[in-house]
Amino acid sequence: MKKFVLMTALALGFSTSAFAADPVEGTWKTQVDDGAFAFVEMAQCGTALCAVITRTFNDDGEYKSPNIGKNLVWDMHPKSNPGKYGSGKIWQPSTDKIFMSKMTLKGNVLKVAGCVAGGLICKKQTWTRVQ
Repeated sequence: MKKFVLMTALALGFSTSAFAADPVEGTWKTQVDDGAFAFVEMAQCGTALCAVITRTFNDDGEYKSPNIGKNLVWDMHPKSNPGKYGSGKIWQPSTDKIFMSKMTLKGNVLKVAGCVAGGLICKKQTWTRVQ
């Protein structure tokens, strides 16, 4: 009986940590790019993180962009340093190009970079958490 209780407690402990939400999960407001910005939902996608466009805005307010529902970030993985993510991809809707990507989370601010040349040249954006 003691062995059963111990195994159950261990299983619950492991399963709780396995299903714990990553701190980067949630809704983020992107930085303005080519006159528009979006709300994206960052969530687990298999073993990685991804961000899907959920709402879009321009100077006139919210509008129904054809990009709603599309992946903006995918294959993003947490690194050994807390708040650091890498090995992902990011799509820039204004140019329809895909770049290597990395992110750094500090509180409610997410620094996102799309990079070329093995990460030597990066274009960066600052995203803020939507409350």
